[in-house]
Amino acid sequence: MIGPDLVDVPLGDLRAAGASRKDLRLKEVQERQDRRRTFRRPERTVKTTRANQSGLGGRHLGIGLSFSGGFIALFLFWRFMIQWFDYPNPLPSLAAWTLLMATTALALVTVQQLSARMPDWLFAAALASGSVVVVLDLAGSRGQGGSEVYPTAAAAVGSLLIALVTVRRGRDVVTSAVVLAGVLFVGAVTESRPDPFTLAPELLAIVLAIMPPLLGVAIVRSFRRMAQRELDLVLVQSTVSQPQFAVGMLASEELARIDLDAETLLDDVAQGRTTLPLGADKSTTASTLATQLRLHLIQGRRETWLHHAITESEFLGPSVNLHDPAGLAGLLDPAQRDALLRTIWLLISDTTRAEAAVSLSLGPIRPTHGVRARQKLRFPIELTTTGVPRRRVDPETWQAIRVVGPHIDSTRDGSLRVEIECSIDNPADA
Repeated sequence: MIGPDLVDVPLGDLRAAGASRKDLRLKEVQERQDRRRTFRRPERTVKTTRANQSGLGGRHLGIGLSFSGGFIALFLFWRFMIQWFDYPNPLPSLAAWTLLMATTALALVTVQQLSARMPDWLFAAALASGSVVVVLDLAGSRGQGGSEVYPTAAAAVGSLLIALVTVRRGRDVVTSAVVLAGVLFVGAVTESRPDPFTLAPELLAIVLAIMPPLLGVAIVRSFRRMAQRELDLVLVQSTVSQPQFAVGMLASEELARIDLDAETLLDDVAQGRTTLPLGADKSTTASTLATQLRLHLIQGRRETWLHHAITESEFLGPSVNLHDPAGLAGLLDPAQRDALLRTIWLLISDTTRAEAAVSLSLGPIRPTHGVRARQKLRFPIELTTTGVPRRRVDPETWQAIRVVGPHIDSTRDGSLRVEIECSIDNPADA
């Protein structure tokens, strides 16, 4: 139904309003993409977020994928033994299986010795051996289109690839699997056969060759994405214990660098390596250091823990907009801080939409009445989501919101809006 306030609005104005709303949404998406591209993580946390996957369960994941590929290879080897007497000459296929087993064992042992890393030269050697395996197996089964003989060792090369998904980039494994499937498919369709239904076993072999590596890459990517998000959450949760106004991790690293440069300059003067008065270059360096130090100290008096938690998160930064001019987030107690951070995190992570976003606004402070009420400060926290429908909100999100304060929620255009009434102790009474 059209509301009474829209009855007299011309249709052209409605279309213009819809177009402007669409342009605004596109602009917000572009801004989030720009923030994602310009995101820079503090150097001292890069090693943490890029932690060795073997220390985060990646080793167990690789072992599980290797076993699954091994079972497929055993099935194909069993099939090779069954069709042994149907080969006109089984020696090429036997040589292919021998080379494949030796290559797989040698590659796995070498990777373990290199601390779960597979350099380019080793990957190239494994691919070269796999290519020889494919050629030998195709040569052994060639000319048997009318029989039940089909390539087995060539299809088992996919089992070798699935064992490498945790130590190589996904696109390398996917490209190799696609090339392998293409070679097997060309060999199958160019085979002369009296009955077209004899193509079915070879198609099954092609599926067994390409599907395990592709599924392995998808599983590993999902695991790494999950681990990356959890690490990111752990890093930003460290901001909860900061004072009301503080510098973030990026500023802390820059302050440490400035401190080192200043200490080096003072030590040079004290040891006589730099004479007084300072030269033009040294004076410029000292002035720059002092200016940077003042800027960081001033900046640290304007940014709250919530600002740092959002801007220093690779996951939250592009999708969350914060408006807190009075720095009220710094007045929240630790339980409220943790609950508010979890609320934002869950609202973003509960949806798979790329355009999901949260706008967070705190304040202004509302007047209180009564003797006991004066010991408290009340202000609203407004959460407005984009692309986050209410039905997709996890119950844990509502539990976290209740820790922050009583709330009222509403839905508009399929998105969620939550207004939280937050009460905190008055800092003047502390």
